Amino acid sequence: MVETRRAYFDGPHGQIHAWLAGQARPGVLPVYCAHQSPKHGGEFSNFMKAAGQHRLVVAPDYPGYGMSDTPPDESDVTIEYYADAMWSVIDQMGHEKVDLFGNHTGSKVIAAMAMARPERVGSLVMISATILTPEEHRMFSDYFQPVPLDEAGTRFTTMWSRIVERRGPGATLEMMARSFAMNLMGGEAYEWGHHAAFAWWKEDETALRTLEHRITILNPADDLTECTRRAAPLLKNGQVIELPDWGYNFMDVWPEESAALVLSHLDSET
Repeated sequence: MVETRRAYFDGPHGQIHAWLAGQARPGVLPVYCAHQSPKHGGEFSNFMKAAGQHRLVVAPDYPGYGMSDTPPDESDVTIEYYADAMWSVIDQMGHEKVDLFGNHTGSKVIAAMAMARPERVGSLVMISATILTPEEHRMFSDYFQPVPLDEAGTRFTTMWSRIVERRGPGATLEMMARSFAMNLMGGEAYEWGHHAAFAWWKEDETALRTLEHRITILNPADDLTECTRRAAPLLKNGQVIELPDWGYNFMDVWPEESAALVLSHLDSET
C-alpha cells in the first residue's frame, strides 16, 4: 500500500482539491477517478492506496464537493461542467492521455470527458450505469431532492438512514460514518451533483452507444443493478461485469481486489 497525498489546482470557480497516490511511470497511463454524489475524491482513498502501487492515481473533488470551491449557483453545474473541471486538473498535471474510472455520477462524468476529448482517453471503467425508464427517472429525480435544514436535524437523520439502508456487505460503522461526513462537506450544494446526473440521463445512453473506447461497467448489488444491465447491448466495445457479492463501500471493504479488477480492464500503456 502507498499513502495518498493532496494538491490544489485552478478551477472554473476557485480552486479544485485532488487526492493523489503513486508515481507517474514512463509509458503507463495515469488513472483519474470521478466520484459519486454527494461524496468527494476521498471515496477512492483506499482503492488508491492499492492501485497507486502500480499507477499514478488522481481523484479530484468536483467544484462544490470535498475541499474544492463551490460554484456561484446551481445553474453553473452540469455533467459537462464537472468533466471540464476534471480536464483542467489533467491539463495542469501535464498528462496528455489518461485512463478513467468513475463511480455512479462519476460514470457520467468520465463518459462526458471521453466524448469531449476522445483522443486523450485510453479506457474507461464505470461503477454502474443509469439506463432508466421514464418512471425510474422521475422516481430518482424526486428522491434526490435536498432536505431543508431544521432544528430536529431531519436532513442528517435522513442522510444517515439512507447510508445504513444501502450498506454493502462488509461495510463497518466507521466506513458509513466516513461516507456521512463526505455528504456534509457538500453543504447547501450537496444535491447539485445528483441533479446534474439525472439531467444527463439521455446523454448518458448516447455516450455509451457512441464511444469507441473500451468501456467496462462494474455492476455491484445496489439500487442501480437492474438499470446497469441494460447498458450491455449499448456498448460498442465493452462489457458489464456482474458483482453480486459486492455493494456500496466495496472499495473500502476490498481495496486490493477492487484495484486489481479495475486496473485489469484499463489500458496500461500510452
